[in-house]
Amino acid sequence: MIDIFEIMKTIPHRYPFLMVDRVDELIPGDRASGIKNVTINEPFFQGHFPGNPVMPGVMIIEAMAQLSGILAFQSGVKGNAVYFMSIEKAKFRKPVIPGNQLFLDIRVTQKRGNVWKFTGRALVDDTVVSEADFTAMVAQKEL
Repeated sequence: MIDIFEIMKTIPHRYPFLMVDRVDELIPGDRASGIKNVTINEPFFQGHFPGNPVMPGVMIIEAMAQLSGILAFQSGVKGNAVYFMSIEKAKFRKPVIPGNQLFLDIRVTQKRGNVWKFTGRALVDDTVVSEADFTAMVAQKEL
């Protein structure tokens, strides 16, 4: 298990944009699973949507991407930033609401140098709520 303190040493994201609370399993170069606890205190719930809070789909995808970055860095990839290159086949199957625990499951589908392809799923109570394939590049952060 990788706790929040180790996560913060691995990726540069911070509140309010840190979307992974814990990594439960990580097999370098292969797969990772983790948790995002969804609370009413998330800043995006103020406007999405008042009286009917729903986690934006792009934030679910971002959580999957952050776990992918953790997986890449923990796999020994050199660099200090992970940048999206593409998102494909994104599907949102069920709303995610405050109080849910988002279980993230990421698998590496291809690696070529600093370009990695992933497939990811987000689940709540064993039900898939979102899935996507995405490509990312590990690089040096541009200042």
